Amino acid sequence: MRLLGRPLAWRLVLILALGLATVVAFAGPAQAQRAPSLREIEVEGTQRIDPETVRSYVLLKPGEAATAEELDRTLKALFATGLFADVTLRMESDRLFVRVVENPIINRIAFEGNRRLNDQTLQAEVQLRPRVVYTRTKVQNDVKRILDLYRRSGRFAATVEPKVVQLPQNRVDLIYEVNEGSVTGVRRINFIGNRQFSDGTLREVIRTVESRWWRILSTDDNYDPDRVSFDRELLRKYYLANGYADFRVVSAVAELTPDRDGFYITFTIEEGERYRFGSISVISQLRDVKAEDLRELVLAKQGDWYNAEAVERSINAVTGAVGSLGYAFVDVRPRIDRDREAKTVSVTYEVQEGPRVYVDRINISGNVRTLDRVIRREFQLVEGDAFSTAKMRRSRQKIQNLGYFERVDVTNVPGDTPDRTTVNVEVRERSTGELSLGFGYSTTDGVLGDIRLRERNLLGRGQDLQMGFTISQRRQEVDLGFTEPYFLDRELAAGFDLFKRKRDLKRISGYEEHNTGFVVRAGYQISEPLRHIVRYTLRQDELTDLDANVSRFIRANAGESVMSAVGQDLTYDRRDDRFDPTEGYYLRLSNDLAGLGGDANFLRNRVTVGTYYSVIEEWVASLTGEVGYLEDFGEKTRIQHRFFLGGDSLRGFSTGGVGPRETTRGASLGGRELYAGSAELTFPSGLPRELGIRTSIFSDFGFVTNSGESGTDVLDNPSVRVSAGVGALWRSPFGPVKVSFAKPVRKEEFDKSEVFRFSFGSRF
Repeated sequence: MRLLGRPLAWRLVLILALGLATVVAFAGPAQAQRAPSLREIEVEGTQRIDPETVRSYVLLKPGEAATAEELDRTLKALFATGLFADVTLRMESDRLFVRVVENPIINRIAFEGNRRLNDQTLQAEVQLRPRVVYTRTKVQNDVKRILDLYRRSGRFAATVEPKVVQLPQNRVDLIYEVNEGSVTGVRRINFIGNRQFSDGTLREVIRTVESRWWRILSTDDNYDPDRVSFDRELLRKYYLANGYADFRVVSAVAELTPDRDGFYITFTIEEGERYRFGSISVISQLRDVKAEDLRELVLAKQGDWYNAEAVERSINAVTGAVGSLGYAFVDVRPRIDRDREAKTVSVTYEVQEGPRVYVDRINISGNVRTLDRVIRREFQLVEGDAFSTAKMRRSRQKIQNLGYFERVDVTNVPGDTPDRTTVNVEVRERSTGELSLGFGYSTTDGVLGDIRLRERNLLGRGQDLQMGFTISQRRQEVDLGFTEPYFLDRELAAGFDLFKRKRDLKRISGYEEHNTGFVVRAGYQISEPLRHIVRYTLRQDELTDLDANVSRFIRANAGESVMSAVGQDLTYDRRDDRFDPTEGYYLRLSNDLAGLGGDANFLRNRVTVGTYYSVIEEWVASLTGEVGYLEDFGEKTRIQHRFFLGGDSLRGFSTGGVGPRETTRGASLGGRELYAGSAELTFPSGLPRELGIRTSIFSDFGFVTNSGESGTDVLDNPSVRVSAGVGALWRSPFGPVKVSFAKPVRKEEFDKSEVFRFSFGSRF
């Protein structure tokens, strides 16, 4: 037993010894690979940045183990600061050395080669500024911003190359070299999938147009991705208005030509089937509001081609009508039932009381010059009011009627809470300043020059200021007018007019006429369509330097006279647009009473009416008329206070060319009775729409009679004069240009005709 046990014991000892040696052997390398404890951090290469700032970005602290993971995180953190162009880390025993290369500081930013966009515009777009740390990433981002700016202006061929000029003390000048390139126009617009409407018809629908030489003053022929997106919506609205309820735009692709100076735009569309209106009904869930009363407001009827615009207009009409009955919260929802087999769309208008919603905010954008308060005071809603679609729609029309904006969009979006809504007003301003220049020749005034300055939105406050200067061989005139539309912050338009005129009529009538005076006026709104204006006029007239053989009628008016008169205008206006009406009518009553002092004693009355009707799209028929009557009190009314007809008021005849006339020199005597009218049809010229040229055919008619003078040397025939002609109006970038050719169809021998009439105004 002992002999056998001893070898076994030695074997156990040997095994234990070998195991211990193995543990020591493996423990040694593991102990050698353990990360050292960090004792100190040394910073190298700093110039402007304090070393302590660099140490603050190091994620390791003295006493911590400097593992590879922590060193990697520290390296990334230092680069992320954007302060350094390069960073290196190295460990020497228990010391960490951080070596940095600082990014330079920008000393100056300059732009070269930019002519279309000035330095201020580009500077506002870039993010880098002088005394800011230069980084390549920020420079590349600014290059992209500049290119986007040029692309929005239609220059997709533009290139931008950043250049860096090294300066002492680790500073640089950053220079953007710009090659603007040419404007990237639209060479061709194609449509795929259109069977019912031709390419030419659809090109008239969208806003983007093909580049042509006559569009040098327009930007619609430049490629704009936002405008193409808008064109998709215009196509959709056009097809939905013509019965294609399944229409959709599959794609709108713009391909840049290899020479980068033009785009080919291709719209791929699916027209789908054309639908008619099926049954149309109205359901009212409001007390005291009958559905059959609202049915009359629905514009479409069963069997008509489906029209999504008609549905929208019907909703607005019903909402407005119910709102006028005192229901501020109305919800009109159309329930659409489409029958694809019968190709009909049935519509049920459900009228119910909507949730109580109040106006939270009114946001106004797009007004660069016009002050916010000028727009807000036209709004029928204010913050806190119960929301009304009818009032919002009327507010839009009132803002549009100011004439300060090309476009007015008023929308509402949900507010911060379910019972609140935010109204957004987006406007696009138009030129409100006008410079009218006139030059010509007439037998009355000789060579004539006329300058008219007007600003309808002075300093963005909505004030109207106008000045006029006329100089000719035989006439000089200066006048000044000013209007404050909201006098004393009330809906009271107050203003004045000053004038001084001199006319040399010796060659044709044998005398000179001088007029000096002023007008003070105020106007206010009685109701939405009804407006009242009152005025006071004080004027001094003088006829001097009479020839020996002057007409006896002129001699009777020789010397000085003073007119002191009060007047008023009462206007009822239901036109859809005051400046370019297509629907509606207006009625105006004017009265002037002279005799509150001065030499003149008369009552002058005038009634003017006009109606407009849209025959078909862009074809507008109008009929206007005017009747005037002047009643004397005591002495006969002087010539300068009577009615005259001709020129713009009766085309085909010269100014004052119709009515009583004396035989000595052929001077117009004017009349105490005026009758005039005009029938006109305005329609597109057939030229590209963006040229803004419209044409018309017209017939004017009327006469002036009863001058109050008698004798064999007076010619007066109260017969109706008639003229007919054609006209054209070009809304040019320089202002409206009007041309008319008219020929008298019925006239008297002593009338004076005028076949051609031209007027031109330039806006700035």
